[in-house]
Amino acid sequence: MNDAIQKRFARLGVHVPELILPSQEIDLYRWAVIACDQHTSEPDYWEEVASVIGDAPSTLRLVFPEVYLQDPDAPDRIESIQTAMRDYLDTGVVRRLEPGFALTVRSTPHVSERNGLMLAIDLDSYDFNPGADSIIRATERTILERLPARVRVRSGAPMEVPHVLVLIDDPDDLVFGGLSESDPPQLYSTELMLGGGSITGYHITGSALDGVAEALETLFSRAKGKRPFLFAVGDGNHSLAAAKRVWDEMKPSVAPDHPARYALVEVVNLHDPGLRFEPIHRLIAAEDRDQWLENLVAQVGSKITECSVDELRTALRHSTGTVGYIAGGRSGLITLKKNRELPVTAIQEYLNKGEDLNIDYIHGWDTSIQLGGRAGNVAILMPEFDPGMLFPTVSKRGVLPRKAFSLGEAGEKRYYLEARLIER
Repeated sequence: MNDAIQKRFARLGVHVPELILPSQEIDLYRWAVIACDQHTSEPDYWEEVASVIGDAPSTLRLVFPEVYLQDPDAPDRIESIQTAMRDYLDTGVVRRLEPGFALTVRSTPHVSERNGLMLAIDLDSYDFNPGADSIIRATERTILERLPARVRVRSGAPMEVPHVLVLIDDPDDLVFGGLSESDPPQLYSTELMLGGGSITGYHITGSALDGVAEALETLFSRAKGKRPFLFAVGDGNHSLAAAKRVWDEMKPSVAPDHPARYALVEVVNLHDPGLRFEPIHRLIAAEDRDQWLENLVAQVGSKITECSVDELRTALRHSTGTVGYIAGGRSGLITLKKNRELPVTAIQEYLNKGEDLNIDYIHGWDTSIQLGGRAGNVAILMPEFDPGMLFPTVSKRGVLPRKAFSLGEAGEKRYYLEARLIER
């Protein structure tokens, strides 16, 4: 690969990495495990993962499932992760590829196909602070207290195994449409454990890289707003922020092209039919549910309309200025006073003002309905998230409200396959 293409990508905050994959004889089914920030309340899930893997080489040994972050043996676990990384590198468990990207084609129980592109981003072109002008931005406010544990995992590690998902606004499918016509060689293909579907990867090198660069340049030239940007971090905000913090600490003492300057991510088009934006509902513990609802409507709503659960679900599929509620035997719609960029903005701003408010964030309609029907609970149901509002809202507001959306359900999240060296 020539320097010209690397420089071309550098202007876009992108770096062409040398990807690391398991060697040909490794069982990919047991190698690939789901993102470490999933099933955080389900230790049984991770115990089942360990049972499936047995003694086989696996990315489970290279990541820190967050369900265990508060365990007293956390320092020992981090040391074991870094030891396993070096062992895999030294004994040929993994192999390095020539510089290039990886096109991923993922299927899940919910979608037949979702395309992704594994590439590295320049952490100097990324800023997770609200109001940033960088070409790569966070979509939600970063909770700084969540970074130290992630920083400890990355600090001193010889390689990264990422689950960060970064979004592009590409309604004409310029990036992936061109790649599908380039007939790239296959890197891997495997089923994914415990209901994850399947994934196939292809190596993007040579002239295909020029096509990606041209497509990204076109997207950036079309970006709108006073502070245009190209990439929005959709999943793994805190993992990427930790990588940024590690690099900022290293930067004064290392060369400017040190591999830790970059972070491996999966880029996905937010218009991909296989990418499902799911609302995240709110569950509030309230002794006097009727009074709590009255207070909510007084602050953010113009009216409340009682309706059945089925009518509520239909209405929220086409809503731009309403939210739903379930409070025991009551259900209905709340019409908001202001037609905000997103209904979740008005609700979250109100919830943020509540002192000692017990709030849980719930994935899934059926679960929210069930929990909202229990004594002492109020479920606030969000309308479907419009992906087309993501980039304009981040450009205008800086970040989205907390828990504005989820990219699919747990089983649709990224499974670890590729890695990259981050030490020299």
